[in-house]
Amino acid sequence: MAKYAAETYDASDLQKFLRERGHEHLRVRKYGAQLIVESGPDKGPIKHARFCRDTVNYWTLDMATHTGKWQPTGLRGLLDDLRQMLVEDFGWVLTPIE
Repeated sequence: MAKYAAETYDASDLQKFLRERGHEHLRVRKYGAQLIVESGPDKGPIKHARFCRDTVNYWTLDMATHTGKWQPTGLRGLLDDLRQMLVEDFGWVLTPIE
């Protein structure tokens, strides 16, 4: 199945969503079909979470391990639902890392 690219507005909407919930240290980067939530320096950023576009409407959610590798959560759904799950159910992933 061909991957659908993430849109620039998806990244800006996700960043706005996170900032409105007090996660000022995070930024969202669009990379192909992915929206990557990261923090820290631009060179060598700290990965937190990743949304991967699976179909036109459905996305998957992955979390970064302590080594920076991506771990699938098994969650798949609408981006709005997954981002809500990220902050409500996996909020510890979004904490600042020094």
